Formats: sequence, structure tokens, C-alpha cells
Amino acid sequence: MSIRDIDASGKRVFVRCDFNVPQDESGAITDDSRIVAALPTIQALLDVDASVILASHLGRPEGHDEKWTLKPVAQRLSELLGQEVQLAPDCVGAEVEEMATALTQRGILLLENVRFHEEETTNDPGFAQQLASLAEIYVNDAFGSAHRAHASTEGIAHHLPAVAGLLMLKEIEFLGKALENPKSPFVAILGGAKVKDKIRVIENLLPKVDALLIGGGMMFTFLKAQGLEIGKSLLDAENVAFAKKVLDAHLDKIVLPPDVVVTPVLAEDAHAKVVRLDQIPEDYIGADIGPEAQLQFGERIRAASTVVWNGPMGVFELKPFSGGTRAVAAAMAECDGLTVVGGGDTAAAVEHFGLTDRMNHVSTGGGASLEFMEGKVLPGIAALETK
Repeated sequence: MSIRDIDASGKRVFVRCDFNVPQDESGAITDDSRIVAALPTIQALLDVDASVILASHLGRPEGHDEKWTLKPVAQRLSELLGQEVQLAPDCVGAEVEEMATALTQRGILLLENVRFHEEETTNDPGFAQQLASLAEIYVNDAFGSAHRAHASTEGIAHHLPAVAGLLMLKEIEFLGKALENPKSPFVAILGGAKVKDKIRVIENLLPKVDALLIGGGMMFTFLKAQGLEIGKSLLDAENVAFAKKVLDAHLDKIVLPPDVVVTPVLAEDAHAKVVRLDQIPEDYIGADIGPEAQLQFGERIRAASTVVWNGPMGVFELKPFSGGTRAVAAAMAECDGLTVVGGGDTAAAVEHFGLTDRMNHVSTGGGASLEFMEGKVLPGIAALETK
């Protein structure tokens, strides 16, 4: 169920958002995309004259730490919504209860960082009850935190009518459609650093995909499994055997890059060169997929009906090693099929290349989207479904 299925008119609604936004050293928000992503749900509730109580975590504070205050978020929300968003001094307590009760229709109150209380991450029942007492309906719109069974993402759902927000609904619909009922050809692209972070994703995807394209640091563990020299490239030594087992069983589906970009040092002004897979020098680091791989990956992506991508193809933050990630993002932008980008570094890469709007869906959850791709049941979603 979602907010489309309930009557929130004139009621106090507790909305768990994901406002865990990046900030610079002065505390200024450097990327407000997670705040913008929550606006449709907030606006939909305001449109039916609900009073909206927003909650989120920010960072990993130990106790009340002003460094992690949500004050900058309240200011940005006020600008985006064109109305004042009050910031409560805490997320529980008598003063917060008074502010919640005093909220007028279409009023907005942002609770202070829920992780200022350790009871949030331990999912303390009493703390969850205190949060629930502030409202009449609970809405979870924080997909990025749905894999955590915390008080504001799971515990509170047992005390109030609990439904998904529009962003949560969108995440579930797009990721679910891509993974549970994909149109063929179904192409998955996996990158990032280590194989160990993607083992369950690989196991869950291989029975479903027509092709699994592997790049990023994790590709070198697969190359090692084939007995190839990888130089000083990243190696997940503990999972070479897993990579070999997967290659032996699914050689028809797994696509490794035919060439790679290597360098003696990872730096913006590094000397980079392209080599074949079996020609990586002993004293070089593999840092990106090569131009031939970019062409091959691009052809498969553009011809696909469903594409799911999680993990950059190289060290895209450095220009000499950004070509592979850029090529994959561009190919997805040109694909006529369903294109879904996992959160975290992959979402950051797509944003970096200015192609976010060209994807059908870019997930707001890093760890959550990864666990969803593993086929796991996410506690924050399960708590809503039980209602």
C-alpha cells in the first residue's frame, strides 16, 4: 500500500525520508537530489491538507552532535517548497510533542536527526512508540534506509497505519520490474571494487540475465581466476575460487572486457595506456575498461530490453579512467529498453556525466538497492507489506 491508498486529509502524517545528503566542511549541502526526490510525497500530503512531520538521519553521529544537525536540510526544504519548514530541537520529548500537536493543516515540521539517539539504530520499541505518538499515519519514503531495521524505518510501522511514499513506491516498482519480470534481452552490468560485495547479486542475477557485463576493480579477480597476470590491480583473493566457479558454470553469459586501461599510479595526470587482458604489466594497475570493451558493452546495452547497472567501470573520478563508466552511461541513455541504475557510486557517476534524466530510474539507495538486487527482503518494506 502507498499514500495513494489512504485518506490523509487533515491528519498528522509522519514521513521517514532519506535526507542523508553530502555536505562540505562548512555544512553546506553539495547535492540536494535526495531532498528533491522526497518532494512529490510531501507535496501530495500537503495537497490534501495533511500536517507533515518529516524525519531522517544524517551521518553517523555518536550522541547529539551539531555537525550532523538537519538545519541545512530544513533551510533547503523551505526554499524548495516555498514555505517555512520548522526544525524541532529533537525528534522525541515533550517540546517535540507540543510542536507536532500544534501543527496546522499544511504545516511542516522536520524532526532533528533521529540518530542523535542510539535507540534509533537498536530499534528500541519504546523509542519507536515515542516517534509514533507524534502522528496518525506513517509513511516510509526512505528507500535508501529500507535495508535497516531501525526505529524510524521499521519499528514505528508496527504502531501506526503504515504505507509507502511515492519515492519508495517508484523504487519498488522499477527495481521489481527489472529484476522480477525482466523483458529479454536482459543485460546486467556490475562494477565496483570487490567481488565479495557482489556475490549474492551475481548469484541472484545469473539465472535471469542474458548477459552479465563485468568491469571495475572486481573484473581483475575474474581475470586472476582465468590464470591471467593482473599486475598491481585490485584483487579479492578470497573470492578467486568463487569467480572461477561462476565462470565455469556461466561462461556463455559472463562478458569480461577484452582490453583494459592500465597505469603505474592512480592520479589525474597519470600516464595511462590500453592493453589486452593478457598483457597487463606486473608493475601496472588496471583502472578502467578499454575502448574495445566500451564498444562491445555499448552494443549489448543499446540492444537490450532491460538493463540494470550497479558499480562504475573504473576510477571515473579521475579523467584518464572515466571513459568506461561514461561509455556505459551513454549507452544506457541511448537504450530504448527499461534502464535502471543502482544507487551510491553508480548514481553519482551518472549524475557526474549529466545523464541522470536520460535513465528510466536512478535509485536513491546505495546499500538498499544492492540488497534488493540480491533478492533480499528489506525490513523497511516488509514492515509496510504486513499492514
